[in-house]
Amino acid sequence: MLNNWTPGSWRNLPIKQVPTYRDAEALKTVEETLGNFPPLVFAGEARLLKKKLGEVSEGRGFLLQGGDCAESFAEFHPNNIRDTFKVLLQMAVVLTFGANLPVIKVGRLAGQFAKPRSADTETIDGVELPSYRGDIINGFDFTPEDRIPDPKRMLTAYSQAASTLNLLRAFAQGGYADLNLVNQWNMGFVASRPQGERYKEMADRIQDALAFMKACGVSSENTPEMAKTDFFTSHEALLLPYEQALTRVDSTSGEYYNTSAHMLWIGDRTRDPDEAHVEFLRGVANPLGVKAGPSQDPETLIRLIDKLNPENEAGRITVICRFGAGNVEKHLPALIRKVEQEGRKVVWSCDPMHGNTIKSSTGYKTRPFDRILSEVREFFGVHKAEGTHAGGVHFEMTGKDVTECLGGTFEVTEENLSDRYHTACDPRLNANQALELTFLMAEMLKDERGNGIAAAAAS
Repeated sequence: MLNNWTPGSWRNLPIKQVPTYRDAEALKTVEETLGNFPPLVFAGEARLLKKKLGEVSEGRGFLLQGGDCAESFAEFHPNNIRDTFKVLLQMAVVLTFGANLPVIKVGRLAGQFAKPRSADTETIDGVELPSYRGDIINGFDFTPEDRIPDPKRMLTAYSQAASTLNLLRAFAQGGYADLNLVNQWNMGFVASRPQGERYKEMADRIQDALAFMKACGVSSENTPEMAKTDFFTSHEALLLPYEQALTRVDSTSGEYYNTSAHMLWIGDRTRDPDEAHVEFLRGVANPLGVKAGPSQDPETLIRLIDKLNPENEAGRITVICRFGAGNVEKHLPALIRKVEQEGRKVVWSCDPMHGNTIKSSTGYKTRPFDRILSEVREFFGVHKAEGTHAGGVHFEMTGKDVTECLGGTFEVTEENLSDRYHTACDPRLNANQALELTFLMAEMLKDERGNGIAAAAAS
């Protein structure tokens, strides 16, 4: 795997979606400083996630991956972290309860600070400036000072990621994730709406089951798995100077791990097998995601998988599909058939966000809920037809009561998009929309499981 690879070998290859820093010495100083900082995550945690994803690739689990489109320095607050974590817990328990499958929880948190852009610059009122590429690179405000890439922002990103991970570990392992608190995860603005009421009905049934189990002698006091959960982090490995600086040799295995997150993914714009991002990630042992859009052809996907996972290790590769509603049946079957034909082990995940972005009549970038749901349904439908496992979903969402995506039961209209449109980049599902979508997915998973059981019985 490490043939001719070093943490810096990517620097000799073509690269896309990276900023040009004006001060090379300042960049070098920041990289050296980060290189002396403690790891944010640990190799053993990444191995555990890979093991769990290996189970998903065999149809024995489901990946729930979600969080901010781009984390913001300005919105960094423990309440925001808590609320996103809380919604992901709700989504996971709905999927687990509805489909009787273990759900692996991975946040787009503690590192999702960089974003690819369709152009290097943008022009407003005749003024052209560098595009906003995420807070780890430059500022959101359209001023020359803010838009100049500043390497010192990487130090702020590390600090906020460390604080976020500290809080997430406390929530996941310190009792907040105890199943006995399942009703307390119902957030105020969600609880009063239809999905909150539906969640409460399910939570009450879980509480009854827990009471029965406690009467039988099984409780969170003697069964730690009921009182805590595993929660992992992920982000797009876009800013390679930051990623390289946080890459370490694991003392127990001798392998390199990127310690900025448990899981990293390559975007649709940076997945060329002969370019820098693939070169860097082929040498780290973390589980990896690969975004696959309409331009992804089967042969190149196999070449990419083989470069990143030459040992065909289960759990190493998650293919994150992002085609757009109405396009899944055009593109996904050929990818699945090629991967199955070649015997490659992957997790298939659906990103229904990035292919369904539109501009509203009021000028806001948005995503219609019905198109998001349609792509998820098409994804499950194709896997059902191919006899393969729809293994996960990948959402941009938040625990805040935002109005950024159109539709949902508690409908967000074009007229009220501006009420609470807070995203720094792409529109996110709010907690109510995310929960509504999860209930619908639980039905799809239950149907898939039922068909699988029936097929096994018939054979």
